[in-house]
Amino acid sequence: MGMLPSRNYVSDHTKFIRDLIAKEPEIVDEQREGRAIWWDKTPRELAERRVMDQGRVPQKPYVYGVE
Repeated sequence: MGMLPSRNYVSDHTKFIRDLIAKEPEIVDEQREGRAIWWDKTPRELAERRVMDQGRVPQKPYVYGVE
């Protein structure tokens, strides 16, 4: 059986993140704002995006070619 880490073990990465947030607590709010911009979308926004995607015109692989 292998050795299991201690229940009190805290990785260097976790220590770094905890120290960073303790020094700069505004990072958490900035992260939330960024996530809202790029990832968190309302059903209406998603529906609008689907409609826009349906209207796309296929583009040729190389648009600067001689025709």
